[in-house]
Amino acid sequence: MSVLDWHPHPEVWALLAASAGGYVLAQRRWGAATRSQKTLFGLGLLTLLVASEWPVHELAERALYSVHMVQHLLISLIAPPLLMRGVPAPVWRGLLGAGARLRVVRTLSKPLLALVIFNAVIVLTHWPALVDASLRSEPIHFGVHLLLFSSAMLMWVPVLSPILELPALSYPGRMFYLFLQSLVPTVPASFLTFGDSVLYRFYAAAPRVTSLSALDDQRLAGLIMKLAGGFVLWAVIALLFMKWYSAERSSDWDALAWRDVDRQMRTGLSRG
Repeated sequence: MSVLDWHPHPEVWALLAASAGGYVLAQRRWGAATRSQKTLFGLGLLTLLVASEWPVHELAERALYSVHMVQHLLISLIAPPLLMRGVPAPVWRGLLGAGARLRVVRTLSKPLLALVIFNAVIVLTHWPALVDASLRSEPIHFGVHLLLFSSAMLMWVPVLSPILELPALSYPGRMFYLFLQSLVPTVPASFLTFGDSVLYRFYAAAPRVTSLSALDDQRLAGLIMKLAGGFVLWAVIALLFMKWYSAERSSDWDALAWRDVDRQMRTGLSRG
């Protein structure tokens, strides 16, 4: 079997089709999405499809750890925020309800706990024994991706939550939270980038489809983890800063306008 031979992924297709169908049904029941929300949700599903289909999946699963790293970044840092921003607030409330589901998600998505859970999953999913096992078993591989995606969704809640029941942090709090998130992966990334031996037996024995050696491929994966992942997080931090600046500026203008109105009213009354 060639590294780039295509093979079907029915479990991925079924999950994405169910997500798309559930999105349509949820809108009819709890409230329609805007055009921009539909676009974001569609882009999120498309990102998951790209990460799970040919050629990304085949290269990641059979030959290149660097592509495996790109796949994980798509699943954890690109798809979740797109999907979260694509779901209307009434749908979130309808899905979570007001009982046990909401309490569990609210607990697990508290900033510190969400940060710990996500980064513990990052470390776990880069543990050599688990990586080698997942590459030899489709069910384990699928489970690892599902675990990574779920923990990433929790990690993004303090930044992007659209409902008061799952309170988002303040703008400065969100920026600091993502700053911390950009620092933590430095540890596993450094082991990959500066290591003198290949950590994963599977990739050490995998056929070479590029001029990169297995060790160079591993080092490239570490750079992707740190630089590409950091770029995404710092891009969101920059957007949050601009939104914070805009909100503060608008608030200042509102205060100035009110003081001007109050001054004119007082002047008019004194003249009267």
